[in-house]
Amino acid sequence: MSRLRKVLLALAAALALLVALVLVGVYRSGAWLLLFPSHDHDTVAPEIPADFGAGASLRVLVFSKTNSFRHEEGIAGARRLLDAIAARRGFALFHSENGALFDPAQLARFDVVVFSNASGDMLSPEQERAFEQWLMAGGAWIGIHSAGDASHAEWTWYRDTLIGADFIGHILGPQTQKAHVVVEDRGHPATRGLPAEFEHEEEWYSWKTSPREAGFSVLLTVDESSYTPAIRFLGSETDIRMGDHPIAWWRCTGRGRALYSTMGHWASAYENPPHARLLENALDWAGDRSACETGAGGG
Repeated sequence: MSRLRKVLLALAAALALLVALVLVGVYRSGAWLLLFPSHDHDTVAPEIPADFGAGASLRVLVFSKTNSFRHEEGIAGARRLLDAIAARRGFALFHSENGALFDPAQLARFDVVVFSNASGDMLSPEQERAFEQWLMAGGAWIGIHSAGDASHAEWTWYRDTLIGADFIGHILGPQTQKAHVVVEDRGHPATRGLPAEFEHEEEWYSWKTSPREAGFSVLLTVDESSYTPAIRFLGSETDIRMGDHPIAWWRCTGRGRALYSTMGHWASAYENPPHARLLENALDWAGDRSACETGAGGG
């Protein structure tokens, strides 16, 4: 074998190893499905115990299917927090990544559905319609972090009814920063017990417009002067300041209730007491079927 051929083979082997390492890194980072999104839709639902929710004050489906970017750490952090809340409060939680649960019979077994960093084209059109009808008839939804990102853009009802704004990006370089959060609505049940202001480290999301322009009620905003709202990548910088920058909001829709928080990228986000309190309060509010009928924190 010639010396040149040996060199070329060695270079090819090194390149193949480098590509393999990059692909492993992409997969482990959760970005594999961001590059290669899935359109897999489940058809067989998991079995829910017959006695699920018996004696519980609230029945919650925690749905964390990811057909786009997977926030593995955030999903795990949310699970630990929600399980702890449920154990302390007597809630019944069912964790799943199976979209076949979204049919009328299965959804009827839950009071609240939480999209915990769920992303991408998660549900079939029939499953989406079942969820829409369940929510409008009196169900409740809580969305966490990537439940509101651009991977849901094709589900226009979801974008318009539950999110209310177009995602344009998140900070990068650095990816997470500590910033100053302001509680705008201190009278809503979801903010009960929160300090007027608090610090939180997050992968801050930005939106094309404020969701309040679409009729949503804002709970929390982030002070853009307390961090750098920009995407820095490969020597370029994109300004993603909003001016008015909500990070948690809610609305009543039909007889249903919806609340979304942009926070929750890392597991540590769920260990910050104000954010943990927000999510526990959100479960209480969402589980109150009268919240959107009485005007007492409902609208």
